[in-house]
Amino acid sequence: MGEPLLRRPDEGELLDVAGVQHLFKLTAEHTGGRFGFEEFTLAPGIIGAKPHVHEIHDEYFYVLEGDLTLHNGSGETTVGPGHLLAALRGDPHGFRNAGDTVTRGLCLYTPAGYENYFREVHAAVAAGESITDELLAEFRSHHRTRSL
Repeated sequence: MGEPLLRRPDEGELLDVAGVQHLFKLTAEHTGGRFGFEEFTLAPGIIGAKPHVHEIHDEYFYVLEGDLTLHNGSGETTVGPGHLLAALRGDPHGFRNAGDTVTRGLCLYTPAGYENYFREVHAAVAAGESITDELLAEFRSHHRTRSL
């Protein structure tokens, strides 16, 4: 039997991907693949993700600070602190910070594994690659996710 895992406020795997800071507090390595958990930060005007669909995992977004504009496949809505969005498998979704202040939130992935998409994008940026919609679509396809 193991001990409970404690993650302190600044602990985790920080991945800066296309202007979004993802601080993964728990990944598949920590949870036996059950879920991943992150805190994300978007500066004003940043697109977190264009509309897309996941085939094998669900995402849950919880807004802590600022406003988050969510795309639901047919339109957008802007929500503030305390709002929760459940983007289940097959549900089109995307998000951005359309406001003029920083947005912070939490995201839960179940099962875990999608953190590897962000690792791929981060590694490509570190290697000097230009991030295009085509490159993101290729990386997403590795994780059974498709762009809309």
